[in-house]
This record gives sequence, structure tokens and C-alpha cells, in this order.
Amino acid sequence: MRLALFGAEGKVGAALLPVLERAGHTVRPIELGDEPDVRGLDAAVDFTTPDAAPANARAALEQGVACVVGTTGWDPQPLHELAVASGLQLFVAPNFSIGAVLMMRFAKEAAQFFPRAEVIELHSEQKKDAPSGTARMTADLIGGDPVIHSVRLPGLVAHQEVIFGGEGQLLTIRHDTTARESFAEGVLLALAKLRSLPPGLTVGLESLL
Repeated sequence: MRLALFGAEGKVGAALLPVLERAGHTVRPIELGDEPDVRGLDAAVDFTTPDAAPANARAALEQGVACVVGTTGWDPQPLHELAVASGLQLFVAPNFSIGAVLMMRFAKEAAQFFPRAEVIELHSEQKKDAPSGTARMTADLIGGDPVIHSVRLPGLVAHQEVIFGGEGQLLTIRHDTTARESFAEGVLLALAKLRSLPPGLTVGLESLL
């Protein structure tokens, strides 16, 4: 596919670019401040900031290009109607690590058997939003409005644990991302299945597994 990569020089973008190219995709890097010109491309991928992602996704859809977004901290719902009207797919996921998606799935299952849970998410100090999109989605899946603890420190990449408490027992489900290349497998999966999705907004990598 011919792709635009918004945020190509960022931490995630720099890790994704060589993986996308090795997978056979032709990538046009677009950095913050560049003109979002994606006309004629097959899809756009965005890993930027919560301030930049909405405009990038809108620009892609208005130019007739479907979009895969991994940026969290913004609401993609207002772009659903534009995507539908354009006959295009807007795929947004709070986490593109397949292990993290499985962690959320297991947490949802465990929540049926424990009265309380709390979520601890840990990310690099450069991450703009808190709590993370993954933590918010996990809390929604668990239900019952669990407390979320957010940690932002140097040396972290992306980590999350869910602690369930019951009478006389604890259960901890944890996922650790130690390198941003782990997101590539989920991005490649989203690109492979993008055209098979209905026009409009689709949220969550779990919908593709």
C-alpha cells in the first residue's frame, strides 16, 4: 500500500517506519507542521499528539484516504459522519500491541469473578494524556468505575497492570511493552483489514482479532 505516516519522526513513528517498509508498503513521512497532503495514497497512519490527530484524520478523510490512528487522548466520534459520507474507514485503537489487547480481554473475563479492581498504567513522561486510552478502555470493560493510577516517568515505555481483589486472594494481570516496535504487528493487521471494515469509525484492535 501507499501510506502516509503522520508523526514519522516521533518515538512510535520512527519505530514503525522501517517495519512498514520491510512489509512492502511505500511510506510518505509527514511530520508535525508539514502540509497534510495525502491525496492519491491508499491509507494514512497517525501516531502524533492529541492536538494534531483530529486535524490529520479529518484532512485524510477529506482527501479521500482511509485512516488508521494510534494517537490517544482525543474523541474520534465527531469524524464518524464524515467517514461514512466519504465511504471511508476510520480505524482508531488505544493500543496496537496484541499482547495489550489480550490483557484487556483477560481482565474483562476476570472482572466477572472479583468484587473490586484497580488499574495501574505506567508510561514515558512524554505521553500527553493521562489516564491512557488503554487504561480507560480497560476500566470500561471491567465496569464498576475502577480507580486508575497513572505513572509518568523516564525509562518507561508502556505498561499496565490490573489488580483484582477478593476475599483472601489477589489476581494481577500485567502487560509490558519494552519496545515500540511491538505496535507494528497491530498496525499491519489494521492495514490488512482496513478495506473490509464498514465505512465510518471502528474502535479497538480487538474488533480485528
